[in-house]
Amino acid sequence: MVLERLQQMASHLTGQVAQHHPFDPLTTEEIAAAVAIIRREYSDLFFNAVTLWEPRKAEMTRWLASPATVPRPHRVADVVAIGRGSKVYDGLVDLDDGTIVRWELTEGVQPLITMEDLQIVESVVRKDAKVIEQCGLIGIPPSDMHKVYCDPWTIGYDERFGSGVRLQQALMYYRPHVDDSQYTYPLDFCPIFNADTQEIVHIDVPKVRRQLNTASPINYHADAIEKQGGFRKDLKPINITQPEGVSFTLDGRTLKWQNWSVHVGFNYREGMVLSNITFNDKGNVRPVFWRMSLAEMVVPYGNPERPHQRKHAFDLGEYGGGYMTNSLALGCDCKGAIHYMDAAFVNRAGEPQVIKNAICIHEEDAGILFKHTDFRDESCTVTRARKLVVSHVFTAANYEYCVYWIFHQDGTIQLEIKLTGILNTYAMNPGESAAPWGTEVYPGVNAHNHQHLFCLRVDPSVDGHDNTVFQVDAVQGAGEVGSEENPYGNAFYAKKTKLGTPGAAMSDYDGSTSRTWEMANTSKLNPYSKKPVSYKLVSREVPSLLPKEGSLVWKRAGFARHAVHVTKYDDDQIHPAGRHVPQTSGEPSQGIPAWIAANPDENLDNTDVVLWHTFGLTHFPSPEDYPVMPAEPMTVLLRPRNFFTQNPALDVPPSYSSAPSQIAAGKTGIRGIVDGISRLAFGGGGSTQEKGGSGGAGCGCD
Repeated sequence: MVLERLQQMASHLTGQVAQHHPFDPLTTEEIAAAVAIIRREYSDLFFNAVTLWEPRKAEMTRWLASPATVPRPHRVADVVAIGRGSKVYDGLVDLDDGTIVRWELTEGVQPLITMEDLQIVESVVRKDAKVIEQCGLIGIPPSDMHKVYCDPWTIGYDERFGSGVRLQQALMYYRPHVDDSQYTYPLDFCPIFNADTQEIVHIDVPKVRRQLNTASPINYHADAIEKQGGFRKDLKPINITQPEGVSFTLDGRTLKWQNWSVHVGFNYREGMVLSNITFNDKGNVRPVFWRMSLAEMVVPYGNPERPHQRKHAFDLGEYGGGYMTNSLALGCDCKGAIHYMDAAFVNRAGEPQVIKNAICIHEEDAGILFKHTDFRDESCTVTRARKLVVSHVFTAANYEYCVYWIFHQDGTIQLEIKLTGILNTYAMNPGESAAPWGTEVYPGVNAHNHQHLFCLRVDPSVDGHDNTVFQVDAVQGAGEVGSEENPYGNAFYAKKTKLGTPGAAMSDYDGSTSRTWEMANTSKLNPYSKKPVSYKLVSREVPSLLPKEGSLVWKRAGFARHAVHVTKYDDDQIHPAGRHVPQTSGEPSQGIPAWIAANPDENLDNTDVVLWHTFGLTHFPSPEDYPVMPAEPMTVLLRPRNFFTQNPALDVPPSYSSAPSQIAAGKTGIRGIVDGISRLAFGGGGSTQEKGGSGGAGCGCD
């Protein structure tokens, strides 16, 4: 990081701009240049996105193999712009040549809704005569319109309006006081906003009207808790220190830690993008994954009454995980010795904007990495683990999503997502039941059943780009008890099923068989096990998409129909629900279903493939989730299987190690030496209590 700062200072002094890694996000200067190039030829446009058009894999692979001799891939901007009348333009701008490579009017689509788009709606609804009238019908006088709020959402799809006009729906709320949470006071009607003309064009009103909630406010901010009796006082401080500094390094945006190397990218839609992930296996730098990202998600709500069928937000494809990213704060979102990365985007006017501290990088203690105690003499080796965390947090209206990519010393990569924020709520009349489609989480507050389904895009490169995906199930051996092949009936094994074509590679989760999926290089065998080197996808939080086949959500979110899809690599196949998601009808289904339908029998054996994994949770709300939801985590693991010839973390300094011969000789092992190493590695000295005191046998330092 010091080297990075020095390079930046040197570039300012010399006037020279350092060359960007081809995977680096566009800078503010590049965004401004792309806009200027477009404005030379096209005017009267609003900008929806200006982001990096990533180099094609074949070109990038050649450059990485020989950056000194192969031409560096050009910096190209991927542009989405909106003209009058909701016209959508897609373009590519070569920033090295200063030219527009492609510029197309794309019919029948709407691009994602930006934060600027969302912020306009609230001021419009407060002044609209039809909205003021509806507020009066449920108990809000015109003089209180400044207390009326809304969460603007994409409209999903509504057959009455189609896709030709850019629309939003406004989920309405009320705040008795500016510090009150509006979600306690949901309103029962839903205005529809035309983003092109910036006016309310329709209001959906339920058959049964629901009056404004009269319950007392329930809030979660500090002043409100103090008024309720204050905070608990039995917490002592926890301080995390690394007096010798961190153990990772950054060369631009290439992050190196332990044996890992990864390029950390970022864009307006996916948020973090990890590329060119390699592991240094005793001097042999081995490719593991070419690119990984959280590519899409959908949140379908389970109330069948209109207009709730429209509530199924694609938070990445319809709003952008990058656009909604928080600016992170030390001691709150991240704790310890932190390195931050900023994120640059374009605004509606074409001006570059920066989110400071969009990405947080830090190390954490991770408990025991491995341990064994010999019961015969209590000789023991115990090694504590450390993990590297790369994270960002984005706010999608009421919900927060905390995204953590975690690298482990044993070769495991973990994606953890924590859900927090506030439940989406709807109005109730006194005596009305929220069941079965929701729960009354507070008097007069109905929180509907819903799911959070995330789509992870994994482009494996396990010792090379040509890989094969297998479904792996733990199954009983053939033969009944007493048979020749299974005389005691205790046989079981890992049954592997090759996912050989896109049409056949649609796989669902099965907890009864502990189902996992392996991405294997069948051309390279482990010298010990004689099995292909591979990485295993371990994921156990995999609910089925609950909206039925043929429903609007089922048609629009085709990626969520199965836990795993596998497709052949294509540079342009990045977004599993399609490039432009808002107001799609799902007829035909875009993204993964369309790609598979184009060539369902394409060969996926020993070739360049992409695995798409949908995971998440089904949320039946409860009062414990309100007024703000405790973070609920879910996790996916990518673990090496037959990739190494031994535990790859054996060279991590142990906290304590004693051999049987040392115990027999009355020696205490090497705790003292290793404690010194551990102080440097983990930071701080620690107390005798932390080390477990003195003594010869046993670890005592777990």
